[in-house]
Amino acid sequence: MSRTVDRAHHHLKAHPLALDAVLAAGVLACMVAGSFVAPHEKDAVSWSLRTPALLSLVLMALGAIALVFRRRAPLTVLALTGTVSLIESVTGDPRAPVAMSAVIALFTVASTTDRPTTWRVGLLTMTVLTGAAMLAGPQPWYAQENLGIFAWTGIGATAGDAVRSRRAFVRAIRERAEKAERTREEEARRRVAEERLRIARDLHDVVAHHIALVNVQAGVAAHVMDKRPDQAKEALAHVREASRSALNELRATVGLLRQSGDPEAPTEPAPGLARLDELVGTFRSAGQHVEVARADHGTTLPAAVDLAAYRVIQEALTNVRKHAGAEAKAEVSVVRVGPDVEITVLDNGTGEDGTPDSGGGHGLLGMRERVTALRGTLTTGPRYGGGFRVHAILPVKTRTAARDEPGDPV
Repeated sequence: MSRTVDRAHHHLKAHPLALDAVLAAGVLACMVAGSFVAPHEKDAVSWSLRTPALLSLVLMALGAIALVFRRRAPLTVLALTGTVSLIESVTGDPRAPVAMSAVIALFTVASTTDRPTTWRVGLLTMTVLTGAAMLAGPQPWYAQENLGIFAWTGIGATAGDAVRSRRAFVRAIRERAEKAERTREEEARRRVAEERLRIARDLHDVVAHHIALVNVQAGVAAHVMDKRPDQAKEALAHVREASRSALNELRATVGLLRQSGDPEAPTEPAPGLARLDELVGTFRSAGQHVEVARADHGTTLPAAVDLAAYRVIQEALTNVRKHAGAEAKAEVSVVRVGPDVEITVLDNGTGEDGTPDSGGGHGLLGMRERVTALRGTLTTGPRYGGGFRVHAILPVKTRTAARDEPGDPV
């Protein structure tokens, strides 16, 4: 039984015209049933049976038929039902409840239009029907039926406006929830894109640095293999060390992509300026002359700034090795200047292999994105007289770090 009722309910919701036809039939039945009952002439509390006039039955039928189309043309239906109700108010004696159709039509207008329209149409309908019943009807102006027309039309307009307001409220909540969901999805996609870009930068830095060292040391080993085997063994040892470091850093980076159920990723801390000597040592072991000058002692950098500074130096020295020539010398300086730390990498290379920004690679772009993400600045370009210059200015305190310091205003 319940399945049958649910099926019928879904069918009616899918076919609004059929639902309105059922509503019109119910309203017609109520109007016809009410037309057979009339208040007693001497006692308004008691009721008596009567036979409705033919005109009243016709007016009730016209009003009910008009309700079938109440969703398609609500104002037109209200005008038709109001007209038949007005005729019944003037001619009916005793009066049949034809005004019920006008109340339903007024409810529909109020629930499908806006509030100003509801006020105008509602007041017009109440005034016309109530005034005609009081002034031109067969009963005294103060009769309860006349006051009932006023009350029922007001209830119809108020109820329709309340339904419209509730629909608008629910619609606004649903749209707000959908917008919030879209915002969360867009934020998630943005974070994923940023994370992918960061991982891509890390992979580029690791691969470019270590593979460049492997390439250089392998070339040295091949060159001295026959004449100086001891130096070739040393170069091959550097190749193995560089490849092991590359694998370790690749494993740590790729570990970020693991799912929660995958094996545990390495927990080695990210590199920073504390490992600058180790980084420079790998280049020196490859035969590159590198000088380091630091004036940042006692400065504690946030993790993101520390990593960015390390990667900028790593990429800059890798570019020196790749583009400046075998005899090029590099100078690295790390200086604390007020609220910033400045990283400078200079070389005096001849540029025989091209400048870093002429090879179509992503090294300089990755450096710039790292520095810009921390609200720093990066300038790169050829030096006067030959060579290349990389200069990065990074804030010692990021916004997050400054916010977390005790004593700052919340």
